[in-house]
Amino acid sequence: MASFIIRRLIASIFVLFAATFLMYLLVSFSGDPLEDLRQSNAPNKAELIEARTKLLNLDVPPPLRYFLWLGALFRGDFGISIQNQQVNALLGNAIASTLTLVTTATVVAIVLGISVGIISALRQYTGFDYGVTLLSFLFFSLPIFWVAVLLKQYGAIQMNNWLANPTISVPVILGIAVVTGLIWMSLLGGKWRRRLTVFAVSAVATGAVFTYLSVTQWFADPSIGIVVYSFLALGIAVGVTAISTGLRNRKALYAALIVAVIGIALYFPMINNILNGMTLWFFLLLAAIAVVVSGAIGWFMGSPDRGPVVRTTAIVGFLVAALIALDKYMSYWEVYSNSSRVRGRPIATVGASTPGLGGNFWVQGIDLYTHLLLPTIAIILISFASYTRYSRASLLEVMNQDYIRTARAKGLTQRTVIVRHAFRNALIPITTIIAFDVGAIIGGAVVTETVFGWTGMGRLFVTALDAHDPNPVMAFFVVTGTLAVLFNLIADLVYAALDPRIKVG
Repeated sequence: MASFIIRRLIASIFVLFAATFLMYLLVSFSGDPLEDLRQSNAPNKAELIEARTKLLNLDVPPPLRYFLWLGALFRGDFGISIQNQQVNALLGNAIASTLTLVTTATVVAIVLGISVGIISALRQYTGFDYGVTLLSFLFFSLPIFWVAVLLKQYGAIQMNNWLANPTISVPVILGIAVVTGLIWMSLLGGKWRRRLTVFAVSAVATGAVFTYLSVTQWFADPSIGIVVYSFLALGIAVGVTAISTGLRNRKALYAALIVAVIGIALYFPMINNILNGMTLWFFLLLAAIAVVVSGAIGWFMGSPDRGPVVRTTAIVGFLVAALIALDKYMSYWEVYSNSSRVRGRPIATVGASTPGLGGNFWVQGIDLYTHLLLPTIAIILISFASYTRYSRASLLEVMNQDYIRTARAKGLTQRTVIVRHAFRNALIPITTIIAFDVGAIIGGAVVTETVFGWTGMGRLFVTALDAHDPNPVMAFFVVTGTLAVLFNLIADLVYAALDPRIKVG
């Protein structure tokens, strides 16, 4: 293992050297960094040209200038831009902005896409499968700039208008109820009597919920409350256990329910006391404590097979704690929406934050969320399609293997066959796609950042390329190239972890 990693790292270093050398030459010969000064009418034009030439070493031939740049890189210095700004500072701001925007969207797209793809494979040739296939191809073919513009029009402008009086008309409620019923009917499958029952129950429940939300104008001042929170916490415990270990594992089920009950008992102390005066680091500390304590409960109750129980309780603890945090965020929604800077239009269309907003940790969190909402949805819609198709095809291929038929012949349950045998092997080809995508996260989403006014890595690269500014372009290339190589290495190691037959040596 160690020798394999060392060999790959050494080979990657030589690849990066060659790639950066070629990229530097291409950038240097692609345009003139002095073009804007040559066309200016400034009285000191000659002095400005001479200063920039000296600043960027433009009097040195590009092949030799590369080694000057490389020497500065070894000292951790990406150089100076043509605007006499430190590239390190520009790069730091761009990376932070891009990570904030794209990481959330990519993680959600991966989880959602793989989950829907697996369900689609298990419900092959059903209405749900055909519907997912149609939506996947539709989203995959949509241009991102068009999706972004539509989201700004209908996801922000029209939504902000509706939030001024958030009532839902009867036809809309009926439409949502019918669509929800069809989705659940297709998802659960079975005979027609069962499907119609599922359709009726889900449609009526959805219609009743949305009617209540409309009558109480819940969207103007949202909250979860202890009653709904209790039902959700217990539902999370049962649902996660059913997927993770199966409900027959009573130790896992009882441990998950204990975690949910502890969350319910801590609801009022957390909401009314502990979460007041919150800071980011204290918030992360509480999240870590929730996971650790929940895992410890699973460890004490899961003997002798503790691993699956610990996994189950840790997931339940994280989700139950996240619900409390979500309810706390909701309690500040009206304060945020009615603030002087927001003025009743909370869904943002441009930028990463509201200038001069102020407020506590929760208000700032809501502000970040409202600015992330639309660009995140735009990226998810495009990425969701590819992950869905890849995961569906991969699982269908695995389900036809001999060892899957053997597992079924042994009498294993469908959940065990899928979760413990098929799903793990189906992840192997998907790992390659995820490794490339995660490595490209830092490269930014150029079109999305442009439409929604985010100054991230993509905008940094395009702006520098248009201005023939070599140092920011090279900084972008070094970061993205290094991450691509690193995540390729991680993908090889993940292959060996997923399938013991694969040897990294």
